[in-house]
Amino acid sequence: MGITHQIVSEAKTVGSAHPTREVEAEECFWKALDIARQQQAKSLELRAVMSLSRLWHQQGKKAEARRMLAEIYIWFTEGFDTADLQAAKTLLEELR
Repeated sequence: MGITHQIVSEAKTVGSAHPTREVEAEECFWKALDIARQQQAKSLELRAVMSLSRLWHQQGKKAEARRMLAEIYIWFTEGFDTADLQAAKTLLEELR
């Protein structure tokens, strides 16, 4: 999780004087991701990662977004007909 903390630190540094909405949103997504991981709730982790990936996609950070989303997506071995996993697959395709 070294990159996780590095990205959060950079986001806080960039927005420390006047945090932008994007920085605030990113901080919330990281917090949701941390909580989901603590609770070992993979479906909630997927949702948090998808939200963060969408934000990064808008910011032009496609490679980072795709890497992080792919890491959680490959964890799943079933349920690919669910809305969340279908949305994740579509987002992964958009991030190519």
